[in-house]
Amino acid sequence: MIKGFKEKVYQRLIFEYDRLFKKSRLTEEELKREIEKAIERVSSESRSSLLPQEREDLIKELVDEFMGLGLLRELFEDKSITEIMVNGPKKIYIEREGKMQLTDLYFEDEAHLMRTIYRLLESTRRRVDETLPFTDISLADGSRINIIIPPVSLTGPVITIRKFLKEIRDITDLVSLGTINEKMARFLVAAIKARLNIVFSGATGSGKTTTLNVLSSYIEPSERIIVIEDTAELSLSQDHVVRLQTKPPSIEGKGEITIRDLFRNSLRMRPRRIILGEIRGAEALDMLQAMSSGHRGSLAVLHAASPHDAVSRIETMALFSGVSLPSWAIRKQIASSLDLIIQQDRLSDGSRKITHITEVRGFENDEVILQDLFFFEIEGLDSEGRVIGDWRVGKVLPKFYPQFTKRGIDLPEEIFNEES
Repeated sequence: MIKGFKEKVYQRLIFEYDRLFKKSRLTEEELKREIEKAIERVSSESRSSLLPQEREDLIKELVDEFMGLGLLRELFEDKSITEIMVNGPKKIYIEREGKMQLTDLYFEDEAHLMRTIYRLLESTRRRVDETLPFTDISLADGSRINIIIPPVSLTGPVITIRKFLKEIRDITDLVSLGTINEKMARFLVAAIKARLNIVFSGATGSGKTTTLNVLSSYIEPSERIIVIEDTAELSLSQDHVVRLQTKPPSIEGKGEITIRDLFRNSLRMRPRRIILGEIRGAEALDMLQAMSSGHRGSLAVLHAASPHDAVSRIETMALFSGVSLPSWAIRKQIASSLDLIIQQDRLSDGSRKITHITEVRGFENDEVILQDLFFFEIEGLDSEGRVIGDWRVGKVLPKFYPQFTKRGIDLPEEIFNEES
């Protein structure tokens, strides 16, 4: 009986939707009062009533659904959960402490799941339908949501939520989590202050965007920062920040604004720093040219499996720019533009670590020369499957070391020569 009763209450709220939800954003208390009114009307019309606990549960369920996250709300509010994956209406997975788990939650049907999707999209400029069946959006706290629906998804509507981790605020949090050690932390903060050009490389879910977000907090508040993203994820603490976001094409296929469009425009905005949420295509060449022409301290994210792979991917994407340049010329520009590649990986036990801090050292024999300044060496697994290992130093003084002295940053040479 409760399922049919709920559907009637839901349909009444939908009937009142324009009046209730589109004129102004209801608070949770206002929504509760409207749900209670709908329950009273349905009870009167159907001559049936709910038990007190059933009534309370129904109100909570409908508040969750109409406030946006629906039954996913309790998962989102659980701080131990880092990712939520909805594979159709009947399977909801979570990631907790690096491990995947199937929950006992489920949507009633695809229509129920789609109602949650439409509520998530309502306050954004994004849409999903048969002509554009996938999209990315962000919540107000920086958490990222990917949505993909049939016909391209044979599983049914799929939602992937990567939660923004509020507890990771500064470099000491990364040390506490075992992502880096104290010596690497000191070096990375110095690298940001010395305005080195840095690429954060890694696979999806490795934590590279979180690391960039943490390190960006050490940029001087007086600097004008232009942030360019496909989906808003970064949350900078400085005041002088301009955030730019791409725009998908309209239903007619017009009006698309790409990362490359925004990057080119950003160069006219007198940026002190440019931060690219992700390098995906031809904008790679624009980024290299900007870095080599005076825009020091630029930061960017890239999907790659290793520092060497990062260089290859940048080269490949630069070739898509339409500019007729030989590969060796692009590699030479990479060598003259980039200073550091920070490689972050998710290890077999679910832990996230910066496995390489690699200097882009130069260009010889038509190849980019890379040198590890710090790297993580895996020794094996313990009895519980946890990775055993430690960070090592490359025992090489980076060529950009004079930049620290030039900018008055105290970073002793011994940091690159002595083991922790």
